[in-house]
Amino acid sequence: MFVEIEKQRLDKWLWAARFFKTRALAADAVNGGKVHLNGERVKAGRTIKVGDSLKITRGLMEFDIVVQGLSKQRRPAQEAQLLYEETAESQQLRRERAQMLKDTSAYLPHMDRRPGKKDRRQIVRFKRIQK
Repeated sequence: MFVEIEKQRLDKWLWAARFFKTRALAADAVNGGKVHLNGERVKAGRTIKVGDSLKITRGLMEFDIVVQGLSKQRRPAQEAQLLYEETAESQQLRRERAQMLKDTSAYLPHMDRRPGKKDRRQIVRFKRIQK
């Protein structure tokens, strides 16, 4: 299942663990300060090993995880979940934020259909007034 390796690049691991769809997105997130290794901001080429702690921020969601394994290849999601263990506090916080987002979206206005020609004109007029 997993090849026994001692250390691996951070961006490759994030891609293999399926936190990001491509290595480029993973590298951009690391270089943009969205990923912290053992509490420190690092570069994408930094090597990680089993036991390292990562804090990954994606949008409003934060993941506090501990690296459990390394993999050179991107595997199916069920196998990728074996590469890390998320802390209980992180899981609880993500659940709370997801519920908060769900609750707030219930109060936002929602249209039953796409805007028609008249609606689009009203939107354009409204945007011109706001500038």
